[in-house]
Amino acid sequence: MTTPVRAEDAFDVAAVAAWLGSDQTPEVRQFRGGASNLTYLLKYPDRELILRRPPAGRKAATAHDMAREYRIQSALAPVFPYVPKMIALCEDESVIGSTFYVMERVEGRIPRKELGVHLPPDQVRQLCTRVIDLLIDLHGIDPAAAGLDGLGRGDGYVARQVAGWSERYRRARTRNVGSFEKVIRWLDANQPPDRGSCLIHNDFRFDNVVFAPDDPARPIALLDWEMATIGDPLMDLGSSLAYWVQADDGLLFRAFRRQPTHTPGMLTRREVKDHYLARTGLELTPFHQVFGLFRLAGIVQQIYYRYHHRQTRNPAFRHFWVASLMLERRCLRIIRSA
Repeated sequence: MTTPVRAEDAFDVAAVAAWLGSDQTPEVRQFRGGASNLTYLLKYPDRELILRRPPAGRKAATAHDMAREYRIQSALAPVFPYVPKMIALCEDESVIGSTFYVMERVEGRIPRKELGVHLPPDQVRQLCTRVIDLLIDLHGIDPAAAGLDGLGRGDGYVARQVAGWSERYRRARTRNVGSFEKVIRWLDANQPPDRGSCLIHNDFRFDNVVFAPDDPARPIALLDWEMATIGDPLMDLGSSLAYWVQADDGLLFRAFRRQPTHTPGMLTRREVKDHYLARTGLELTPFHQVFGLFRLAGIVQQIYYRYHHRQTRNPAFRHFWVASLMLERRCLRIIRSA
């Protein structure tokens, strides 16, 4: 879904057109689904392109690296046919004030809060299973074959993630949210060894998957590779399940649902874990579930920090602090039952 470009997110369209070497100035609209990087539709008479750029305001030092995201997708294209075609990368910030890249638009449907199409439960289940299979297939790619083995930093991925997200949350904490200190101490004390090392997406959600126009249950592209890296596949699965709000979750948790995982026919979180185990032999643990929720709280809080300090006025972020509180409670509940 696109909307007119918000005033705070506007850029010099003519400058982009000139940089692309086009004598046509495109119509520009903004995708409203994203809560991190900014994504725009560039509409030309004969084609449509996508422009990605970072948001304004305070950002984590390693976040919103558009050049890295562009290069990952370019390298993946020969071995993973679910990435869009890259067009150009601009690292000259004088053009629009930030690094950005342009890619071809993948024609298809992206599920948001609702599925967006009516399917019977058996087809919804097929759609859901195919999405999980897409993640499993990604984890099966040889990073060296794609020239991406340099993304990794060696052993200790789990420990680095716990330390890194602990620091990010503390730096982004505002006075109206909890400290997460009990959760952080538990994660520190219960770290498992890395369960393998593979290419992980790190932001695997339904609204980053594009489905075929002629087959609403067939995924054809995976978007938003900003946080992709070499790491533990179970950390990727746990992070994905943190977004997985199912129909029988509590009212408050369901209020923050951002993907259609409540739809009749969707796998439950337990069924997702079972399906992943059946294909990979790996078993998700309470640690991976708690870390996924804590990491999501860190992402939410970084976004809310920008809103709280008036670095963005996007009203969609106004109540993100409530999500931080809710995620802390869920973490503590899992810890108590572990």
